[in-house]
Formats: sequence, structure tokens, C-alpha cells
Amino acid sequence: MGTPRLLGPADIRAMAGRLGVRPAKRLGQNFVIDPGTVRRIVRLAGVSADDVVLEVGPGFGSLTLALLPHARKVVAVEVDRALAGALADTVAAAAPQYAGRLVVVRADAARIVAIPGERPTVLVANLPYNVAVPVVLHLLATTPSLGRGLVMVQAEVADRMCAPPGSPAYGVPSVKLAWFAAARRAGPVPRTVFWPVPGVDSGLVAFTRRDPPKTTASRDEVFAVVDAAFAQRRKTLRAALAAWAGSRGEAESVLRRAGIDPGARGETLGVADFARMAAARNT
Repeated sequence: MGTPRLLGPADIRAMAGRLGVRPAKRLGQNFVIDPGTVRRIVRLAGVSADDVVLEVGPGFGSLTLALLPHARKVVAVEVDRALAGALADTVAAAAPQYAGRLVVVRADAARIVAIPGERPTVLVANLPYNVAVPVVLHLLATTPSLGRGLVMVQAEVADRMCAPPGSPAYGVPSVKLAWFAAARRAGPVPRTVFWPVPGVDSGLVAFTRRDPPKTTASRDEVFAVVDAAFAQRRKTLRAALAAWAGSRGEAESVLRRAGIDPGARGETLGVADFARMAAARNT
């Protein structure tokens, strides 16, 4: 069916002028203007003809056009009214042979409850820096058909998403993502591939869904103890979990029932440890 012409810097700036779109810092809008980068993302994501791709924040359609030839469908979720309204026309002009594969949804991906149409199998997206982690966690929680993903995020956020226990970047995002999936860094992205050029570099994060730890506690209960443990990183769990458990003494009792040293710190523990703590509180 042919390969669509991908968007370059001149195309995107011309579209922005025509639509009256100025990149909004509050929305974390930095648009990819390098065709080589979007081809690389599609290749690393391993998108196949059986996949329904969920793309968050398609913007002007740079990545969308690269995804369409490889996927069965691309469901593009865009919060910006002007960008959402123009995306189908962009695809129709640049790749009319693939226009039928595109579904545009105007919505906030951090709040959307259900993805319309076919169930998406893979998340491939250039995520706004300010909402990247909440969006990924929300979509994994609400869209169980998502089995894997490749997302481009701020380099520091990528480090946090993939950090193992005990590492400097390990924290709440690391543990919560680990509940849903195994994540790894998939490569760096220089800031020069964006317009406007951000003040930081980006990174690619690949993840594959897996079963959460076996526990009698709910996900919300596990995430509550994670939040409490990292609210005061330098404190021992005995102290950090005092408010969560009701007192320092009760926190120590819960930790001992979970088989965890009360003198340990949250940054040394894995998601299964937090699941045991949450379950122990209920016993």
C-alpha cells in the first residue's frame, strides 16, 4: 500500500501556523519533528499487523503516520481540540490508503475510562513530560488488553520508571509500574528532535505486562503503603509507616508479620514486599 511521507520540521511549523497552535507548556507539548526518530520508535515497539495501537498525544501526527502502515488500527487520544480535529485530515492528505485504520478520540488520557472500538494491545506514544507516569499507570489499570508498550518520556522520568530497588532513582513510579509490568530503558532520545526544543533529553521505556504479586490486599491498599513509605525517604519503615498503620508500634507489628525488618527503608524493597505489608495490615 506504499509508505506515507512523514512530517518534517517545515511541515509541522506550517501546520501549527495554519491551526493557530502554539505549544503549551502546561500540556507538556513538545512535538517530534524528526522522521528518523518516529521510524525508530515503531521499529523498537515491534508493531505488527495484528496490533491495535493506542497512541496518546499524537499532536500533528508525526508518529501516527509512521505507525499506520504497521498496525491494524491506531487509536489516537488527543486532548487538544485543534490537534484532534486536524489529525484525520492530515492522515487523509499524507496517507489516504491508511485513513481507515485511524480512530481519533478527543479526551484526556489520564482520565479516560474506556477506549472505544477494538481493544488496544500496545501503547506507543510520545508522552507529555508532566503527566507521563500518571497516564501510563492509569491506562494499565483501566485497559487490561494492553500487553506491552514503548513510550518516550523525559530521561529522568525514564530512569525512575525503570529503576530497581536500592538505586538512586527508585521510588513511587518504579514500584507502581512494577505492579503492572516489567520495564526497561530502550534507548536515549536527544532534545534536538523536538519542537520546541525542551530543556532536557528524553528516553524510551519499553514495558511488558505481567501478573501483579499474589496478595490478599487490593491494588489501592498496596499503593497506599507505597505512598506512605516514600513520603519520608530517609526514615525507617517503622517511622515512615506510623501514620499509615496508626502508630509506630503498630507499624512495627505489621512489618514483622510481613517478614520485613522495621529498620529497613522503602527504597530497598520490591513491589512484592509492599504487597506483603498491605496484606499484613489486614490480618
